[in-house]
Amino acid sequence: MDAFITKLRVRHYEMDTLGHVNNAIYQQYLEQAAIEHCEHLGLTLNCFRELGGAFVVRKLEIEYLSFAVAGDLLEIKTWAETMKGTRAVRHYEIRKQGEENLVVKAQAVWVWVETSTMRPRGIPEAVFEAFGQLKRDI
Repeated sequence: MDAFITKLRVRHYEMDTLGHVNNAIYQQYLEQAAIEHCEHLGLTLNCFRELGGAFVVRKLEIEYLSFAVAGDLLEIKTWAETMKGTRAVRHYEIRKQGEENLVVKAQAVWVWVETSTMRPRGIPEAVFEAFGQLKRDI
């Protein structure tokens, strides 16, 4: 599976007292990248509604390697590594546009839940098909 890249400009209200992006904001950036990646694959909010489920984060590991400030244009790269049963593992890299060094490196375990019960259930085949060739073991 190819990686998906999205871009966003850091906003002033996302800064902490040190003048850097607040660490909690990076989680929002990661979730937005995952949503845009799914939409790119045709897995829109309406599609999720039709499937009766959605992905929710179960575990998130973020490594903060550098910092970003208001006005920086960030590239967020994400890809799904594996899917099996109810779980999917997704990776992320955030860097300032045009720079090699990472600002953030992260990995998340997402779980497919049935929206009516909020209980985990097997990832639907339509989701596997949208992601194409993906390792199906975790």
